[in-house]
Amino acid sequence: MTENEIFAGLKEVLAVMKPKLDTSSATLESNLVRDLGIDSLSMLLMSLALEKKFDVTFDTNRAPFVTVGEVVSYIKEQQAAR
Repeated sequence: MTENEIFAGLKEVLAVMKPKLDTSSATLESNLVRDLGIDSLSMLLMSLALEKKFDVTFDTNRAPFVTVGEVVSYIKEQQAAR
Protein backbone atom coordinates (compact mmCIF):
# COMPACT_ATOMS: atom_id res chain seq x y z
CA MET A 1 0.00 0.00 0.00
CA THR A 2 1.06 3.55 -0.56
CA GLU A 3 1.55 6.09 2.19
CA ASN A 4 -1.56 7.94 1.00
CA GLU A 5 -3.69 4.77 1.16
CA ILE A 6 -2.46 4.03 4.69
CA PHE A 7 -3.06 7.66 5.71
CA ALA A 8 -6.62 7.51 4.33
CA GLY A 9 -7.26 4.26 6.20
CA LEU A 10 -5.91 5.75 9.42
CA LYS A 11 -8.22 8.74 9.04
CA GLU A 12 -11.16 6.34 8.55
CA VAL A 13 -10.29 4.59 11.82
CA LEU A 14 -9.96 7.93 13.62
CA ALA A 15 -13.32 9.09 12.25
CA VAL A 16 -15.02 6.02 13.70
CA MET A 17 -13.19 6.30 17.03
CA LYS A 18 -13.73 10.03 17.44
CA PRO A 19 -16.80 11.05 15.41
CA LYS A 20 -16.50 14.70 16.45
CA LEU A 21 -12.92 14.91 15.15
CA ASP A 22 -12.53 16.68 11.81
CA THR A 23 -10.12 14.24 10.17
CA SER A 24 -9.93 16.38 7.03
CA SER A 25 -7.57 18.69 8.91
CA ALA A 26 -5.28 15.84 9.99
CA THR A 27 -1.85 15.78 8.38
CA LEU A 28 1.15 13.50 8.68
CA GLU A 29 2.61 16.09 11.07
CA SER A 30 -0.46 16.13 13.33
CA ASN A 31 0.38 15.31 16.93
CA LEU A 32 -1.78 12.41 18.10
CA VAL A 33 -2.25 13.76 21.62
CA ARG A 34 -2.20 17.52 21.20
CA ASP A 35 -3.92 17.86 17.81
CA LEU A 36 -6.19 14.82 17.72
CA GLY A 37 -6.91 14.21 21.41
CA ILE A 38 -5.71 10.60 21.41
CA ASP A 39 -5.16 9.39 24.99
CA SER A 40 -3.57 6.09 26.05
CA LEU A 41 -6.83 4.14 25.84
CA SER A 42 -7.62 5.64 22.44
CA MET A 43 -4.08 4.75 21.30
CA LEU A 44 -4.65 1.13 22.29
CA LEU A 45 -8.02 1.00 20.54
CA MET A 46 -6.58 2.70 17.47
CA SER A 47 -3.72 0.19 17.37
CA LEU A 48 -6.13 -2.74 17.56
CA ALA A 49 -8.29 -1.32 14.78
CA LEU A 50 -5.26 -0.62 12.59
CA GLU A 51 -3.87 -4.12 13.16
CA LYS A 52 -7.12 -5.55 11.87
CA LYS A 53 -7.48 -3.08 8.98
CA PHE A 54 -3.91 -3.38 7.69
CA ASP A 55 -3.02 -6.92 8.86
CA VAL A 56 -0.02 -5.73 10.89
CA THR A 57 1.11 -6.16 14.47
CA PHE A 58 2.16 -3.27 16.68
CA ASP A 59 5.20 -3.83 18.90
CA THR A 60 4.20 -3.08 22.47
CA ASN A 61 7.85 -2.54 23.48
CA ARG A 62 8.22 0.34 21.03
CA ALA A 63 8.17 3.97 22.16
CA PRO A 64 4.72 5.56 21.78
CA PHE A 65 3.86 7.23 18.48
CA VAL A 66 3.84 11.01 18.53
CA THR A 67 2.61 11.96 15.06
CA VAL A 68 0.24 10.55 12.46
CA GLY A 69 3.22 10.20 10.12
CA GLU A 70 4.99 7.90 12.57
CA VAL A 71 1.98 5.58 12.59
CA VAL A 72 1.75 5.61 8.79
CA SER A 73 5.49 4.89 8.44
CA TYR A 74 5.30 2.06 10.96
CA ILE A 75 2.41 0.39 9.12
CA LYS A 76 4.23 0.78 5.81
CA GLU A 77 7.39 -0.79 7.29
CA GLN A 78 5.41 -3.69 8.76
CA GLN A 79 3.73 -4.38 5.43
CA ALA A 80 7.07 -4.23 3.59
CA ALA A 81 8.58 -6.72 6.04
CA ARG A 82 6.06 -9.40 5.10
